Amino acid sequence: MTDYLKLKLRSKILGGVFDLENISTKIKSFENIIQKENFWDDQKKAQSIIKEKNILENRFNSFSNLEKEYDELVELIKITNEEDEKLILEINKNTNELAKKVREKEFESFLSGEADPNGCFLEVHSGAGGVEAQDWAEMLVRMYTRWCEKKKFIFEILEENSGEEAGIKSLTMKIDGDYAYGWLNKESGIHRLVRISPFDSNSRRHTSFASVWIYPVIDDKIEVNLNEKDLRIDTYRASGAGGQHVNKTDSAVRITHLPTKIVVQCQNNRSQHKNKATALSMLKARIYELELQKKESEQQSKNENKSEIGWGRQIRSYVMHPYKMVKDLRNNTEISNCNSVLDGNIDIFLEAALFKKN
Repeated sequence: MTDYLKLKLRSKILGGVFDLENISTKIKSFENIIQKENFWDDQKKAQSIIKEKNILENRFNSFSNLEKEYDELVELIKITNEEDEKLILEINKNTNELAKKVREKEFESFLSGEADPNGCFLEVHSGAGGVEAQDWAEMLVRMYTRWCEKKKFIFEILEENSGEEAGIKSLTMKIDGDYAYGWLNKESGIHRLVRISPFDSNSRRHTSFASVWIYPVIDDKIEVNLNEKDLRIDTYRASGAGGQHVNKTDSAVRITHLPTKIVVQCQNNRSQHKNKATALSMLKARIYELELQKKESEQQSKNENKSEIGWGRQIRSYVMHPYKMVKDLRNNTEISNCNSVLDGNIDIFLEAALFKKN
């Protein structure tokens, strides 16, 4: 590992957004507030403070572990013989892994939105084109689930509408993990695939589209008021995965928010009550995201940047023929290794979306 890289890692781990002393001070401040006798008088405020304290503690522990890994790596370098090629290769590997971890934590430190620390819901819908688009939608789902696995995030399929021949027409999943929404919220939009179709006997090139929609899991810190008079709740018989019992009862729940026409549904649980609770959580998240989009649209309109507004915009192109290229159309970030991207290695695009200059 070069001296430059050592200094770079050290400056990132021990200073700036990784300032352990500053984080520790904030944690102690929250602890003092929590110890006050009247702390629980306002339960929502109390829960919000506890959540912020937990986030800081997780960040402190993560940064402490990075600092420990750095110190161990430096000590290993000091005792390494330059002729020991095997050990040098191991050091280089560990250095690259540590640099990646540092970059991820640095990225999360820039996520300052109200819902950024939360989990999220992810919806994928196939576009027009039948089996081609449905297969592409399923490929996108696999890309995001592989990304979740790499981040050690937990995901759960809440609703799935399979294609008749292959792929999926639509799918909704819940992703639980620190800053899952912050990481993924810029993924909403149209994703385009160009390839030689595996379903075309003449091996012609096809273009397929699928839409992705990300919205946050809403916790007690964020208030979203729902009027029961504005809701239409329908139950129906679940289909797909879940076993025979699921298909014999009207356990699936569909909720329509009449003022906005937003529809959510959940069928992953055998309990209608649990499916309803999940669907209500999804609806609150959708309404919250809608309000965020309204505010963003108003701001972008003021900045005369209307071309970036709306869920219908195409954000990324995945070309597998006649050449290989994945390109983000918002900031021109591109990579030629399509297979790696489709295997879940999408951080380069997630980071570019956050740091892009408007």
